[in-house]
Amino acid sequence: MIASPPRTIRIGSRKSQLALVQTHWVQEHLQKAFPDRAFEVHTMSTHGDKILDVALAKIGDKGLFTKELEVGMLQGEIDFAVHSLKDLPTHLPEGLVLGCVTEREDPADALVVHAAHQDKQIDTLPKGAVIGTSSLRRLAQLRHHYPHLTFKDIRGNLNTRLGKLDAGEYDGIILAVAGLQRLGMGDRIHQALPPEVSLHAVGQGALGIECRAEDSEILSLLKALEHPPTACCCYAERAFLRELEGGCQVPIGVNTSLQGDTLTLTGIVASLDGQTLVKDTLTGTSDQSEQLGIDLAHRLKQQGAQKILDEIFAQIQRH
Repeated sequence: MIASPPRTIRIGSRKSQLALVQTHWVQEHLQKAFPDRAFEVHTMSTHGDKILDVALAKIGDKGLFTKELEVGMLQGEIDFAVHSLKDLPTHLPEGLVLGCVTEREDPADALVVHAAHQDKQIDTLPKGAVIGTSSLRRLAQLRHHYPHLTFKDIRGNLNTRLGKLDAGEYDGIILAVAGLQRLGMGDRIHQALPPEVSLHAVGQGALGIECRAEDSEILSLLKALEHPPTACCCYAERAFLRELEGGCQVPIGVNTSLQGDTLTLTGIVASLDGQTLVKDTLTGTSDQSEQLGIDLAHRLKQQGAQKILDEIFAQIQRH
């Protein structure tokens, strides 16, 4: 009796250039690890990809870049989806799990400047210089440190944003170091912002692969891509965010380091105007990573983060 060939694995991805680069990286590494298997990429447009003329914070859906892919998994159209982990909500739909976290690229935020400012750093840009960002997290922290700068929303894929910058609509824009590097545009990074200036987004720089909770075959294949030190840091960060109930619309930043068995997590909650920042650091052991995130969230809430969050949620509901 001839055994039937193993099933073809269908990988879900957004259609953006960066999403496809990341998904093809996953496909290539799985193909190398399992040469006898077939892996196909299936693309979908998400809600966040279609609405490009509205600030992300105003759309207000936490599953902005993931929902359609999740429906595809639950309906059996795809077997797993590749996300930038920072886009993946901390509460997943019933039946889906975070099956794998890949090794993290540099999670820092990057300043990319117009040609006229090549001799400047973020702290030496002239008063009124226009900085583009679509992230409230970046906006709040940069407003806090550089109140003399002007901030303007920017949407679109990486090439669109860089085109707007080069055309002179902005003096500088803030992007993720990892995204620029993955697209082979690392030479556009003018300055990687230090954590003292901008704590990065939860999960930034890592890929998160989401799959069906009951699909043991897929879960076992994904183990080949799992990077335990990155997973440990990201689970702490995601627990911190989940406990604070934050999504795209809330200025929450983190920085994590793992030395041996010692995990250190720094977190921040900022008001939208950048006037108030609540920030603290906790250290624990790597086997208690999620608890560390929860404990840090509680500590920040006691220090005033809850008041900031309540005000932001009230503001969002009014709009």
